Amino acid sequence: MGRLRYDGHSDPILIEDATLAHLKIVIATKLRRQESFMMTWQPPEGGIDRRASVWIHPAIPLQFGFDEAEPPAVDPQRIQEIMQALNATGDLQLDHLTGPR
Repeated sequence: MGRLRYDGHSDPILIEDATLAHLKIVIATKLRRQESFMMTWQPPEGGIDRRASVWIHPAIPLQFGFDEAEPPAVDPQRIQEIMQALNATGDLQLDHLTGPR
């Protein structure tokens, strides 16, 4: 299970390595274009927040941590689907992409 860390202070978001590899490409592409966006997910049960959203911006640190040393295979179709959904709403919804609750 990989980890996406936002801002260096927040708890990591747990995401399976292959999915995280796809998100890394989507997020990096948007930030390289200087396109900020919202990212929303449901934190694990037991926390204060039932839903969390953060503003993804090039100035805010992100760290992608993977359990596996070898990079996972990337499916261009999956990247395109994630990117299209993000471009349509301006919000990268992780609910169906994050790890177990």
